[in-house]
Amino acid sequence: MASVTVRNLSDETHRALRVRAAMHGHSTEAEIRAILDNTVRPDNRIKLGSLLAKIGLEVGGVDLEIERDKSPTEPLDFE
Repeated sequence: MASVTVRNLSDETHRALRVRAAMHGHSTEAEIRAILDNTVRPDNRIKLGSLLAKIGLEVGGVDLEIERDKSPTEPLDFE
């Protein structure tokens, strides 16, 4: 896991973080992690798989019931 050091944090900000952490029952460090996680990875972000599925539906969907060719293939000959 990576670690980050934040320098020159004002006393007011540090105090506000400690109060917020106490209100949520977290340590100050855990509260800072939660704030950072929620900020850079919000729950409402669009995920790539969801976006691709949405695009697939918009163009008519994908037929997952396609019959696969089950006939055996010849192995490659490298000689």
